Amino acid sequence: MSQYEGVRIGNLYGPDATFLGVPAGDLEEPGTWSSARAVILGAPFDGGTSHRPGTRFGPQAIRLTDYLPHDGSRPHLALGVDPLVELGVVDVGDVEMPSGETEASLARLEAAVERLAGAGALPVVLGGDHTIALPDVTGVARRVGWGKVSVVHFDAHADTGDTQLGSLYGHGTPMRRLIESGAVRGDRFLQIGLRGYWPEPETLAWMAEQSMRSFEMTEIVARGLDACLDEASAIATDGCDGVFLSVDVDVVDPGMAPGTGTPEPGGLSGRQLLDAVRRLCMHLPIAGIDVVEVSPPYDHSEVTAYLANRVVLEALSGVAWRLRRSSGADARDPAGPLLGDR
Repeated sequence: MSQYEGVRIGNLYGPDATFLGVPAGDLEEPGTWSSARAVILGAPFDGGTSHRPGTRFGPQAIRLTDYLPHDGSRPHLALGVDPLVELGVVDVGDVEMPSGETEASLARLEAAVERLAGAGALPVVLGGDHTIALPDVTGVARRVGWGKVSVVHFDAHADTGDTQLGSLYGHGTPMRRLIESGAVRGDRFLQIGLRGYWPEPETLAWMAEQSMRSFEMTEIVARGLDACLDEASAIATDGCDGVFLSVDVDVVDPGMAPGTGTPEPGGLSGRQLLDAVRRLCMHLPIAGIDVVEVSPPYDHSEVTAYLANRVVLEALSGVAWRLRRSSGADARDPAGPLLGDR
């Protein structure tokens, strides 16, 4: 038995606070969140980092960083929705993920995500390092359908390594584990923003064998982000019943998002990421979301935490807009070109 069995870590990584003041819930008491269309879940885990740690403090930074009142309301200027109110967002706090207990921590997170997805709520997981994508997507796939969930993955890195420092579990391996398990088809795995000097040729060859689609920054610059998003959206909804959106903040250039463990120069701008996330959530059947790799110890003036907070809000706003329109209610068309309906 783990030495942490029955012990609540609780607010070790920050105060007991909810995302921008939304109501608090308790995962073990479904009545506190059963009416929510979206549920915030913290995953304070950095046991899978390969370089700079600190993402265990990410969930609370994402929850708390804002200059507006923490009143559980955020009307979106362009879309005319208030996602926190319209989705009835509830925050059930952090999953207990003690350092050094990797497999037990991941299993605990997977069970929590599966429980939320099974109840019809949209799980929105605040990381934590990208190791958590394995339990996050797996938990959703167990409810939506094995192999019926596609993944749209924003990241500087492919995270498809066979092992990381001899371990199967780390923030450089979750996407390979997901494909190997069958939870996600390789040809329904879309990666946006890859760049730099990893992975090595052997891993790239494995990715090609799985028919993964990677939109590297060189392609995004040449074709334009909109065209890449159109293609990714078409693939993501072909033969799948739900889309999981996984956002690693290091997809953004470290000049705009320095608070992360493996910064890689030359990424998207913060504006591009926010626009892309909003568009995808407006037009795709999003079944789960995670935002990962915020490491407050390396942040400056909380700019990375602010960005991650807004990624969550843009995603939820897109979901709220889609639900409002599908119900026949008025939904404001934002300025500018939109992706076609999928």
